[in-house]
Amino acid sequence: VGIGMDIRNLRTGLGMDVHAFAESRKLILGGVDIPHHQGLDGHSDADVLAHAVSDALLGAVRGGDIGKLFPDTDPAYKDADSLKLLAEVARFVRECGFEIVDVDSVIAAQAPKLSPYREQMRENLAAAMGVAVENVGVKATTTEHLGHEGREEGITAYATCLVYRS
Repeated sequence: VGIGMDIRNLRTGLGMDVHAFAESRKLILGGVDIPHHQGLDGHSDADVLAHAVSDALLGAVRGGDIGKLFPDTDPAYKDADSLKLLAEVARFVRECGFEIVDVDSVIAAQAPKLSPYREQMRENLAAAMGVAVENVGVKATTTEHLGHEGREEGITAYATCLVYRS
């Protein structure tokens, strides 16, 4: 915590999102178009990483979840760029009187290999939120062939954040 920061003004948030694989879709994670034979099914671009980060931020400011702000019943969000939605969430967080201090995340996927795209994901997320890239963490893991990720049925992302009431 920075000098002069009152820890009573700190809040954490936790986000999680999951999407099933689907044919004829791009695989977008953290705003990166990743070469893979399947993408993720969803109303928007189905970027589970951007969605999990959005939900973590919204949770920290008690703003509901991404479905409340951007309902999948609204045609305006069909195939929406999730980084643009994340930028709107970051704007909302600031309107609520908070600054984004730090975000960390993990993607659970058996395939494809995601480590080559990690830095670009960090940069994209940081730019969308208006924070320094050093304040954004992205990791990837397999599930050792367990669960829906291990059977390559879909991908899950988890995120946590720290915000400060300014």
